[in-house]
Amino acid sequence: MYFSKIENFISNIGYDIFYKDEKEGVFIIQNELDGIHNLIVGIANPILIFEQYLFTISNESMELFKSLLIKNRDMIHGGFALTEDGKKVIFRYTLQISNIDQNEFDAAINSLSLLISEYYNQLINFSKL
Repeated sequence: MYFSKIENFISNIGYDIFYKDEKEGVFIIQNELDGIHNLIVGIANPILIFEQYLFTISNESMELFKSLLIKNRDMIHGGFALTEDGKKVIFRYTLQISNIDQNEFDAAINSLSLLISEYYNQLINFSKL
C-alpha cells in the first residue's frame, strides 16, 4: 500500500532509485546534485525511516560526540545517531506514514541535504579524527 506511494514521492523529486525491495519495504536512493548517496528509505509501518551513513568513527572522542549532540539541537528535523555497533554515524529521520504527503517527504530529504551542505567540512574533519 505505502510502497508505491513512497516510490512516487521519490520519482516526483527526481531522485534515482538505486535499489528497491517491496517485500522488505526498502529503497536506496541518491541524487548527486543534493549530495545524497545511498540514502535508505525504509517502510516500517507505522513509520517511514530515512537513514544516511555519514562516516565511520575511527577514534572515539568526547569532542566528537559533544559536537554531534550540539548540532542535533540546531537541526529542525532528524538527527545524528550511531549504528547499533557504535562505529558509524548516520543521519536518521522518522515520520508517521499513515497520512504522509509529498511535502513531508520532501522536507525530510531537504533536511538531510541542508545538513550536508552546511556541515560538510565538519563531517569530513570528524571522519579523520
